[in-house]
Amino acid sequence: MSVVERVTLEPAFVLHARAYRESSDLLEVFGCHAGLVSLVARGVRRAGSRLRPLLQPFRPLQLSWSGRSGGLMTLTGAEADGAARELAGGLLLPAFYINELLLRFLHRGDPHPQIFAAYGQALGQLAEGMAAEPVLRLFEMRLLAETGYGLNLDHEALSGDPLEPDAGYQYLVEQGPVRVVQGAMGSAPVFSGADLLAMARGELDAASTLHSARRLLRLVLDHHLGGRPLRTRQVARAMRH
Repeated sequence: MSVVERVTLEPAFVLHARAYRESSDLLEVFGCHAGLVSLVARGVRRAGSRLRPLLQPFRPLQLSWSGRSGGLMTLTGAEADGAARELAGGLLLPAFYINELLLRFLHRGDPHPQIFAAYGQALGQLAEGMAAEPVLRLFEMRLLAETGYGLNLDHEALSGDPLEPDAGYQYLVEQGPVRVVQGAMGSAPVFSGADLLAMARGELDAASTLHSARRLLRLVLDHHLGGRPLRTRQVARAMRH
């Protein structure tokens, strides 16, 4: 027999919303303690709905819902939990990329309070005008670490030796960096030890390190996502052409 669950004032963000039946929305929500949850927001598309202006992406909220375990939950209340992040123009696509990454990477119902905190921090950094590229790369590394897929960026996978800044390494997703033997590089990308060590310290200021971080994280994330493309990446690629 299913049990009725009730959640009250859960810190949360709306990641995605779409029309549901005649007057409702289906919300994909990321809660601090609840993880990813699907909620029906009944009647919010009616004229004069009090909740509709609140239920926007990138706005910190406190949400309440109820429903039978294993089923679709119903939103029962929403309150602002601070000011909305001021994201517009070129900041929106990076922010929506993070939302899509969370929806594709996390498992429903798994609590991830550390990722929730990192998400709020990343939105704040974007709103404050920080360059999007390092913000995204650092969030991706945090996401991987908190979900058990943290990158090995300081020692060679086969020997266990510390990475050498002047050496070149290929990255095996399930193992880590493997030192390149001259003449046996193959087609896989090669990363300098210096760039990998800088990534391990969270230092992405150098252009070469940021470029390496982009290539490496694309490689690792694509592996864990099963090669399924992210729509926001496709949009960004189209906008560059």
